[in-house]
Amino acid sequence: MKLLKEASVRPTTGQEQVRATVSEMLLRIEAGREQAALDYARQFDAYEGPGFVTGDELRAASVDAQLAQDIALAHQRVQDFALMQRSSLREFQLELAPGLWTGQRLVPMECAGCYVPGGRYAHVASAIMSVTTAVVAGVDTVVGCSPPRDGAVHPGVLFAMRTAGVDGVLCLGGVQGIAALAFGLFTNRPADILVGPGNRYVAEAKRQLFGRCGIDLYGGPTEILVLADSSADPEMVAVDLVGQAEHGPDSPAVLVSTDESLARAVMDRMPSIIDDLGSSAAAAAWRDCGEVIVAEGREEACQISDRYAPEHLEVHCSDLEWFLMRLRNYGSLFLGEETTVAYGDKCSGPNHILPTMGAGRYTGGLSVHKFIKTLTWQRMTPEASAEMAPVCARISRLEGMEAHARSAELRVRKYRG
Repeated sequence: MKLLKEASVRPTTGQEQVRATVSEMLLRIEAGREQAALDYARQFDAYEGPGFVTGDELRAASVDAQLAQDIALAHQRVQDFALMQRSSLREFQLELAPGLWTGQRLVPMECAGCYVPGGRYAHVASAIMSVTTAVVAGVDTVVGCSPPRDGAVHPGVLFAMRTAGVDGVLCLGGVQGIAALAFGLFTNRPADILVGPGNRYVAEAKRQLFGRCGIDLYGGPTEILVLADSSADPEMVAVDLVGQAEHGPDSPAVLVSTDESLARAVMDRMPSIIDDLGSSAAAAAWRDCGEVIVAEGREEACQISDRYAPEHLEVHCSDLEWFLMRLRNYGSLFLGEETTVAYGDKCSGPNHILPTMGAGRYTGGLSVHKFIKTLTWQRMTPEASAEMAPVCARISRLEGMEAHARSAELRVRKYRG
């Protein structure tokens, strides 16, 4: 392995101050409720309006005809993919032993809070990804939340949420928006789960509220890692790296190549592509968070990638099927130069709310599964209960739990005499 460029800033840099700030804000909002949330909206967003979007405003949200068609197409693809995910789940019952019936039920959550960022960009696609998936999962009430821009939620975001089937929308951003969803402010419907991307303050608020409600995942800055061999087009690789770097100045962009000349060709192109874009965020991200690594072969390249467990993983290599079967840690995989992360971010179907900061080692991205509880049940005949009791009693006494043992033995006496 050869390191051609190393990141000087990590996603966790400065996190201690973020944690302290978020903790104080959550305490104040929980105590002060709606007024405290609106006070923060005034402080951070210069927003003087109500904390919610009226039904008339939601119905009136519009975009031009072409964008309406585009949003409808993206919604349809996300919905179709989510429906297939839903069909992969099933309820069942199974007789594990004579008279011992067990099973599982699939029960959607009652209320989901879907946060849609709106600071630097109007994240229309995030509105589609989160709300659509919750609706397909069968959640009873889906509440959207997005920060005000020029005194209101961006009309494109509102239109997308309405298209996806949202039940109501809050006009709040950042920590105050996440807190409002979790505490049920303005709706009297506390969220059972909080989903959606956001900045480090949003992510930290979700982390601190986990346990009180569920969260989709603990997210950090957007990430991309590209695996490339000598067959890759350096221009496409560079453009795709910059495409994700524009998310923010702390967004890691990593290239792992088995060909040093390809890696250097990509590095040579990055400055001009960034300059042409005119994005200070992309420039800072590449300067501070960009990395370029040369691997000795494709096996080492995959090992490096799996250690990163990147949010977005592009493969610009020959023998794509080998990489599909070999790679195991990532949020979402994009195989071949034809399949850019940008498609997944906006409209191709699989969800773009994905794990970051190595979380791809233990979780996937947002899916219908996140909104559905898998609940187990069991039922026994008296004969099966009496058969089970001695095993339970012996294990309980081995553990030192006498009351457990006696609850089992009581059933032996009742059902067998």
